[in-house]
Amino acid sequence: MDIKSCYIGPEISPEQFIPEHLFLFLAKGILSGYDGSNYVTMNPGDCCIVRKNHLVRYNKQKKIDEFEKVAVVFDEIFLKRFQEKYQPVRRGYKPKEVFIHLNNNEQITRFISSLMPYYDGKGKIKKEKQDSKREELLLILLEMQPELYGVFFDFGKPEKIDLEKFMNQNYKFNVGIERFAYLTGRSLSAFKRDFKQTFNDTPSRWLIQKRLQEAYFLIFKKNQKPSEIYIDLGFENLSHFSFAFKKQFGISPKNLLC
Repeated sequence: MDIKSCYIGPEISPEQFIPEHLFLFLAKGILSGYDGSNYVTMNPGDCCIVRKNHLVRYNKQKKIDEFEKVAVVFDEIFLKRFQEKYQPVRRGYKPKEVFIHLNNNEQITRFISSLMPYYDGKGKIKKEKQDSKREELLLILLEMQPELYGVFFDFGKPEKIDLEKFMNQNYKFNVGIERFAYLTGRSLSAFKRDFKQTFNDTPSRWLIQKRLQEAYFLIFKKNQKPSEIYIDLGFENLSHFSFAFKKQFGISPKNLLC
């Protein structure tokens, strides 16, 4: 099956935060994902739902030349219109995992194939067909796995959670302080106040220190290359990482490795 990489729905920020539910179908290649505690691997033909309001990092395998995927965004505005139009019935439990595995079947395969006539060749499906195709896919998903109702139609915001536990689990994700505040159920000012009380430091300083300590361990003890770890530790580029590392430890990460 020749499926071009395409994207349906509103644009999503490139940062490691999922603001809207995302359907992902992998046509070619291998994709690895990480949600702060669990790793997943997708192979050709696999599909899943990535739940909104979570920190997620996913990368295609570098050694694989061909990589094609179909991504469909189910944003809250669309979901509320869908709920009003179709009145879906709540059934089953609400899955808790961030990456919800879907059992690919003939319906999904046919749906993916049906996108080809509307593909514009630039990574998008024609705008006039986007909502109708999203509706079609959502109806298929709710029929396949009714418990997804509790995922798609939960419009609540994150509740206040344990700040120390969350930050120690998610400090490697490259997102802004505002995102961390939102995901822990706090306003920005409340987040900064609670953070100071918990860690006796500012969020920015603590994040840099935590990431650099982990980097030192990975380079010195695990013999990992700086170029292989800086992105996974939340640094945007190698030069920024190297500068911060040398400032902290008095030696460049490259020289530490040697």
